[in-house]
Amino acid sequence: MSLPLSILDLASVARDQSVAESLAGTVALARKSEETGYQRVWYAEHHNMASIASSATSVLIAHVAAHTNTIRLGSGGIMLPNHAPLLIAEQFGTLETLHPGRIDLGLGRAPGTDQNTLRALRRDPASAESFPSDVLELQAYLRGQSRIPGVDAYPGKGTDVPLYILGSSLFGAELAAVLGLPYAFASHFAPGALHEAIALYRSQFTPSEQLGEPYVIAAYNVIAADDQADAERQLQEVMRSRVALLLAPGTQFTDEQADALLKSPKAQHLHQMMTYSAVGTPDVVGEKVAEFAEQTGADELMIAHQGPRVDERLRSVELLADVYLG
Repeated sequence: MSLPLSILDLASVARDQSVAESLAGTVALARKSEETGYQRVWYAEHHNMASIASSATSVLIAHVAAHTNTIRLGSGGIMLPNHAPLLIAEQFGTLETLHPGRIDLGLGRAPGTDQNTLRALRRDPASAESFPSDVLELQAYLRGQSRIPGVDAYPGKGTDVPLYILGSSLFGAELAAVLGLPYAFASHFAPGALHEAIALYRSQFTPSEQLGEPYVIAAYNVIAADDQADAERQLQEVMRSRVALLLAPGTQFTDEQADALLKSPKAQHLHQMMTYSAVGTPDVVGEKVAEFAEQTGADELMIAHQGPRVDERLRSVELLADVYLG
């Protein structure tokens, strides 16, 4: 039996595309996901990245929610150390009030950016250490059980927006288990500890008011296209863009220069990031997605459709749904 499929939309901005066009594509992607049977769409908080348009994550969720009807929408994730828990409770409480039963709140403890931008965010690098207590403070606001006397989230109080712990290490797995929350592993870019983290989470899980038994979401990269050559061409474009984004931010590379770098040892980690990926025709992709689901024992798969352009991602969404969700 196939697992529920969801989508992580990075709100990618292609080199020949404006931010406005990217955001219009994000709406189109959510609508296509709703139409084809996906469970939810999540957006990630990143800062100071010209190729990612989801930095104001709650604002983007509100916009997409207003242009869709039924699909769940949420953060994958909000980097909680960048924010006061009360502010996030107010933002997501507002979203849940406007769109009841459709909002998720995924939480991570990474900065989602570089050190200079971290300073621009007025963020204390040590604030990540309070992540567990900040999660509990946020949860309490949403449940109407504030831990700070005389302080409540308006809107937010009593909305009980479901929380998810995001991670790429054993820390997040252990925290999600102790708190009895669903756990989403970022295997679409940090594959190393996937199986160990899932095993740890399941073995240490403690039931909670939100969740009675473990629930694992595993992320997976997909580029589905009508023919294999086109899918592989899209992958090459994606990898070239990552050279500029991750190896030398702000540098302009020709395709030939990027390809040369991709063949060098410097790019080894870029290839490792794509360890869990399916690239090809629907049959090829569907088989690999099913294999990944079986290998991880996940309860849900979070698909990052990695095509470089909106129309390519829309087609990938459609083709995977056809072959896997039926």
